[in-house]
Amino acid sequence: MITRRRLGQTAAAALAAPYLIRPADAQAATTLVVAATRTPGGFDGDALKPNTQNVVVQTYEGLTRYATRQSPDGRVRIDASRVEPHLAESWTSSPDGKTWVFKLRQGVKSFYGNELTSADVVWGWEKSLAQNRTGAFIARVSSVTKVEAVSRHEVKFTLSGPNAIFLRALTLYTPSIYDSTVMKQHVSADDPWALKWLDTNTAGFGAYHLQSLRAGQDAVFVANPNYFKGKPHFERVVYREVPSAANRLALIRAGQAQWTEELTQRQIVELQQDRRVRVEGEEGTGHASVRMNPRFEPFNDIRVRQAILFATDYDALNKSVFEGLGSQARSIVPPMIDGAFPDAWVFGTNIDKAKALLAEAGKPNLKITVEYSQIFFWEEQLCIQLRTQLARAGIELELKQITDADMRARTAPNRRDLPFFTFLDNPIVLDPIYALYLNAHSAGASNRNGYNNPQFDALIDQALIETDAAKRLQLARDAQRLHTTDATWLMTLYPGSFEAMAPNIRGWVWQPDLHERWVDLTVAR
Repeated sequence: MITRRRLGQTAAAALAAPYLIRPADAQAATTLVVAATRTPGGFDGDALKPNTQNVVVQTYEGLTRYATRQSPDGRVRIDASRVEPHLAESWTSSPDGKTWVFKLRQGVKSFYGNELTSADVVWGWEKSLAQNRTGAFIARVSSVTKVEAVSRHEVKFTLSGPNAIFLRALTLYTPSIYDSTVMKQHVSADDPWALKWLDTNTAGFGAYHLQSLRAGQDAVFVANPNYFKGKPHFERVVYREVPSAANRLALIRAGQAQWTEELTQRQIVELQQDRRVRVEGEEGTGHASVRMNPRFEPFNDIRVRQAILFATDYDALNKSVFEGLGSQARSIVPPMIDGAFPDAWVFGTNIDKAKALLAEAGKPNLKITVEYSQIFFWEEQLCIQLRTQLARAGIELELKQITDADMRARTAPNRRDLPFFTFLDNPIVLDPIYALYLNAHSAGASNRNGYNNPQFDALIDQALIETDAAKRLQLARDAQRLHTTDATWLMTLYPGSFEAMAPNIRGWVWQPDLHERWVDLTVAR
């Protein structure tokens, strides 16, 4: 039996009742225990509450998926250049790229035993469009205007124009493909899409299904016995709430958890030397940024914005905040996406240049406030280091912490009223135009600082419908150069995406949404 002798009292309490690994499960290695930051706030991919995305990716799967390849180091990695069938077994498209017909894989069943049909696909897309949130944004950026059933196992997508993002968008967890037979049993006049039911339930065709939820304690998932790709290795996944990173660290070291979420960079460095734990990582697609809203003074002056970029010491931030594990960001398109253009970056550390720009702007002694939350581990420490660095250029930086909820609300599209603030967004579609649209187009869902340049928008709008690969790449480069020069983002470092797991866990593949897939994981014998 697994004991808790190596755990401290606090960590032991974190794993006390209500759940302890059963001896049979531990011996057979059929249960995966995840030390999570908290239990999911809901299970609707269109209304992402805390930790929702972490688990909906386990229960809802796409019509397509990215192909994978084996790298020279032996790791399996996503090949973003190739999209292959998943819940759909094949597709055809019209010569003009506006009509796509997908043939669904027959025999795919949900946990409830209902077979996947075109009606399920249509219902899920209609739900997303009605909610006008995440899935509706995916529809807009991939030019989808209509989804309709052609036959029981064929579904047609109509696009407003050719769109290179479209097939990649169908790899996502949203718009989700629900078992609409089950969902319709829980609708009402006041709740036509069963959103209340989705707060505590799942109904997908993916590898796992929510069995129980105890808010603040755990969410237990069981393998879908009807999963079309066969039985997953782990029959049960216990997603335990362990708010303290120190406790999560203790649990993974003690073997009381086989996977843990969101450790700090310092903890990752420690675990890289610990044989009791396996650590794997990738650079990832999300970088730590500090964003400036040009609608507010003094950030409406490009010279001030550029001065802040020149006054920042990026190497020092990597060492002091990211334990040397980071890599410098030079564009809002991540390096791992084909089409990234780091040559657009022109802001190396130059204190004299920063001072000259501030003097030219008539603000040689500038006082500004940066607002940060605790959504990401690095925010406070990065702001503290920036305060010291910017002071060398004559900028006095005041730090103001706000709540996580306030940060999300005030950077939402309907507000965007923070002048200078920290945030991290990562594109979940591996395409340069998607990344640019998401973060900087005036209609972008993650354009949190209200960047609005008509010339930039025009480049992205043109690229969305461009079918010539070379022309599309040039549009992406031009847009990156323009956004970088406008200097509304202080781009610092990619912290990296690191996962800590039991030493015998195998199969992890980095995903664009930064969440492991339990169905990929196995135990080495």
